[in-house]
Amino acid sequence: RVKGALTKLDCWQGYYRELGARTNVFPIPAQAQSPAADVLLALSKYDGVIEELRAASRLPYSRYPINYESDSPWGIMLPHLAVLKSCAQLLQLRGVAHLQNSQPDEALADVQLGLQLTDKVHSEPILISHLVRLAMLQLMLQPVWEGLAQHRWTDVQSAALEAELAKLDFCADYRLGMHCELGFHGEILRLVRRHPGKLQELQDLGDLSGNKPGLGLPGGYYNYLIPAGWLYQNQYRCARVVEDYYLPMADADQGTFAPEMLRRGEAAVAAETTKPGPYHRLERLLVPSLGGAARKFAYGQASVNLARTAIALERYRLAKGAFPESLDALAPQFIPKVPRD
Repeated sequence: RVKGALTKLDCWQGYYRELGARTNVFPIPAQAQSPAADVLLALSKYDGVIEELRAASRLPYSRYPINYESDSPWGIMLPHLAVLKSCAQLLQLRGVAHLQNSQPDEALADVQLGLQLTDKVHSEPILISHLVRLAMLQLMLQPVWEGLAQHRWTDVQSAALEAELAKLDFCADYRLGMHCELGFHGEILRLVRRHPGKLQELQDLGDLSGNKPGLGLPGGYYNYLIPAGWLYQNQYRCARVVEDYYLPMADADQGTFAPEMLRRGEAAVAAETTKPGPYHRLERLLVPSLGGAARKFAYGQASVNLARTAIALERYRLAKGAFPESLDALAPQFIPKVPRD
């Protein structure tokens, strides 16, 4: 979608046929059919699971068994996120295959389910949950775009897609995620004040991450000699950056993000953490990645806005035979309100 390229199902067809010749993991026909038909036959293995998901998605709420009482906040397990993303990958491929097999109704059902799954964890108070949702959104926008690019969606189908996308509000979700991240930082600092040995786990977390600096602490019993005031100073600096820059970046009422606030926040963090010091060791570990997360939220909301606008344009074309001179002509008949740029 981002590259403006349609999915090449012949590559997937070759993969499934080659795998089917050696194993019985996926069903394949004796003679090759069209790429879309072969891919759909292979993916029919998951039909039962998808129907279960479809039935469950009709429930108004969902909650996964997350252990929020974990001794280490950074050790909370979130195994459902990888499963949800895998479901989105499957639904993306099925949706594209249905479109190329001239089955837009089935494609619509797959895209709707993928978008519903994307929204099912929007209330989780963990930033990574929302980042996975953003990745799922980008996956599901591929069949939406392919259907628009090839004029496969009818007006009724387009309206259904627009209604599903309108439910997504990543600006509000961003503020939820940042508030939760602020609480997460506070809990980490509270924990290491009470149990200085936990600092070693944080040290390992930084060492194992390719884009996060370690704490640079000597470890062992030296951790127990660190004054509590140093940790409070770290907590203050983490909270100040989030409160002064990252939270104000998003205006939930307007549905917009302010890039200048992000640049100022990243500059402030860089200025504070360039030179090692006891007051910002944890700030160097916990805060810098928030800038990348903020960009992903802004990109996600912009993607939703663009998709809704493109759908409204297609609906206008179907009704009028040509595109409008201005986006103002889209509202309110084809979209309740044109999203802000």
